[in-house]
Amino acid sequence: MEHLNTEKKYNIWIWILSIAIPLVVAVLFSVNLHDLGYDVKPLSFLPPIYATINGLTAILLFAAVMAIKKGNQALHGRLIKICIGCSIAFLAMYVAYHMTSIETKFGGEGAIRYIYFFILITHILLSIIIIPFVLITFVRGISGSYQRHKKIARITYPMWLYVAVTGVIVYLMISPYYVH
Repeated sequence: MEHLNTEKKYNIWIWILSIAIPLVVAVLFSVNLHDLGYDVKPLSFLPPIYATINGLTAILLFAAVMAIKKGNQALHGRLIKICIGCSIAFLAMYVAYHMTSIETKFGGEGAIRYIYFFILITHILLSIIIIPFVLITFVRGISGSYQRHKKIARITYPMWLYVAVTGVIVYLMISPYYVH
């Protein structure tokens, strides 16, 4: 019962963040500091960094699952916290890049164009959907509600892994078209 009380305490924050983060990102994504008259240098060095962070997140998520399968709950918890930190760092860099840079258009043609946009759209949609899943899964873990944590983690893990891996793929596919 105590687990449920702890979860309820966090539920309002989970939903606030799950709605606010995509809204704030959408608003900031549409703001370009150059268009507002600010003389800022494009942060063109960021895409390979945040793509690397996505790759690192994928590796750490896999390591976190391996840790819990081996019974190492402490390592699992630390790795998940690092993954959440990586996701926050990615998001901050992603928004900063788009606020200071000209939009990059994908230049591929034919089938590769459809593949790119399929991966990009599913990546974006799941990156929004994953927010409450990660937060709920995390809260259930820290509150000690392990059976409920395990149940939702089976959904959260593959989605989060997909978002991390496709973030790298999207970067690799669009990187030849970046203007520096």
